[in-house]
Amino acid sequence: MLRVILYQPEIPQNAGAVLRTCAATGSELHLIGPLGFRLDSAGIRRAGMDYREWAMVRRWDDWSAFEAGLPEGARLWAATTKARRSHVEARFGPEDWLLFGPEGSGLPEGILTRFSEHALRIPMQPRTRSLNLAQSVAVVLYEALRQNGFPDMR
Repeated sequence: MLRVILYQPEIPQNAGAVLRTCAATGSELHLIGPLGFRLDSAGIRRAGMDYREWAMVRRWDDWSAFEAGLPEGARLWAATTKARRSHVEARFGPEDWLLFGPEGSGLPEGILTRFSEHALRIPMQPRTRSLNLAQSVAVVLYEALRQNGFPDMR
């Protein structure tokens, strides 16, 4: 099972849309705090709609707690506009972890440095800064699922 990690997400609608994508793909969602919203907020409910019951969501208080709970040998890919390698150049495994930073600032330098060998970017026009968080998750997650034959999906 692929896992999506949102590090300190700020916008509930984006988290709700990612929750829905994870439910639709059978992927696990990890939310690392502090969050910029309450999990019971209207924005996340509206965007996640009735998919919450099918989503596997794990909440972490902070990066240290998440990192302590990360299984040994887990392979984590960090999505960032600062990476050289495109997401389609990665060879995703079925148990990989896909990490995305907060909407306003992206992943902190310390995390990017730690996972620099597994840093990925989504190609886009030079005049654009970035994609929306929920769109970015969908683009990278579906590429990882494609490479693994869309397991358990019809």
